[in-house]
This record gives sequence, C-alpha cells and structure tokens, in this order.
Amino acid sequence: MSKTGQINHIEIYVSNLKNTHLFWDTLLLENLNYKIYQEWPNGISYKLDETYLVFVQSNKTIPEYNRTRVGLNHLAFLVLTTKQVDKIRSQLLASNYNELYANLYPHAGGAESYALYIEDPDRIKVEIVCKQ
Repeated sequence: MSKTGQINHIEIYVSNLKNTHLFWDTLLLENLNYKIYQEWPNGISYKLDETYLVFVQSNKTIPEYNRTRVGLNHLAFLVLTTKQVDKIRSQLLASNYNELYANLYPHAGGAESYALYIEDPDRIKVEIVCKQ
C-alpha cells in the first residue's frame, strides 16, 4: 500500500552496468527480497513493495563518484538479524568487494548498531544494518 511521502524510486548512474548488476543481484535478490522490476540494454531496476532502485549505464564517468562530495553519501538497508548481516558480509567479501571500517566490524556505527559498510563497484557506500 502506497503512503504519501514514501520513496517511489532512486536512480543511480553507474560506470559499468555488468559489474553493478553482479553486486546488486547478490545483495538485493539473494538477501533482501527484491525482485527484478525492469531490465533494458542500458539499465536494470529492482523492486521491493512500492519502492524500486534503478541503475543506468552512464557514458559520463569523469569525474568519478565520490561520496564525500555534495550528493549521495550512502544507501542503508535494514535486516532483521545479525546473522543476515554476517551472511551478506561473507558473500560480498568472497567476491572481493571493499569493506569499509573492517577493523570496527560490526559496530562501526556505534555500540547500538550491528552493521556492515561496503562499497559497490562505483564505490557507493552501502550499509546493511540490524538494529539491536
């Protein structure tokens, strides 16, 4: 059921759609109950309930994305158990994605938070968090 103010979709331009597809398939399809919503030669979208994420191949890759500049800093996804966070961490590290704040895992967000911080192929920070 749609709610006023609910995010409808977020669209992100990427430098390599194939690499992006691999990362986000692992995270969204295998772990977070998203489904592929739309797919076309230069893009893909994933949907959960009424919200969807869109990734589109860009031909303008300079300057590279940097989360410390003005704009998107990170996307955060809630899971219900710490075991889900650990499982996702294992999967993504096995595929050689860059974990952020690894020395502080799983409490880089503070003692009250159990979270993984990892970068997608374009170095967009992604947080997987379980509120304890």
